[in-house]
Amino acid sequence: MEKNGYEVTFLPNHIAAEEFPYTAEELKGYACVILSDIGANTLLLPAETFTKSIKKPDRTKVIRDYVLEGGSLLMIGGYLTFSGVDAKGKWHDTAVQDVLPVEVLTVDDRMEHCDGVRPVTVKEHEALKEIQGEWPEVLGYNRTVAKEEADVVALVDGDPFIAFGTYGKGKSAVFTTDCAPHWAPPEFCEWSEYDKIWKGIVDWLVKK
Repeated sequence: MEKNGYEVTFLPNHIAAEEFPYTAEELKGYACVILSDIGANTLLLPAETFTKSIKKPDRTKVIRDYVLEGGSLLMIGGYLTFSGVDAKGKWHDTAVQDVLPVEVLTVDDRMEHCDGVRPVTVKEHEALKEIQGEWPEVLGYNRTVAKEEADVVALVDGDPFIAFGTYGKGKSAVFTTDCAPHWAPPEFCEWSEYDKIWKGIVDWLVKK
């Protein structure tokens, strides 16, 4: 993302647990929130709640309100996003589900394809206009179900691969495989179009 001119604030899960903003007003200082390999419990169970039973804001509701008020959200696939391994991602039970263009499953949603599966663009979209050629294969993804209002622009094995939605004054998108190995193998991450994926998606999300 930094290659594309964006300033990135990276919060590893153990840091996000306490430092991810607790209000939509704080989040408005960022043009886009990207959730990648982070389970809902990271934001639902702050240390003070777990150790001292102190009430804290539900940050999944904070993200939802941020989007509805004009923010943008991108969820990237992985073992803890969407439903994830053993359904431990648990995003289906949260307010974030309200502003995603897909329904998160309530069971383990990982679709492992050790033999590779190729995404296919099925619809033209401004976010993907710079992408040339066929997609490289991926080795897995999170299975989701497109909502009625979703703009699904790419599929993988018949399931949503890239989808967009508009909610309130804001926008959201999903990219249902990982952005790194193992699901995104070197052939994918080193693809000449790889950086254009993220630039196109985020440019569309933050465009007013």
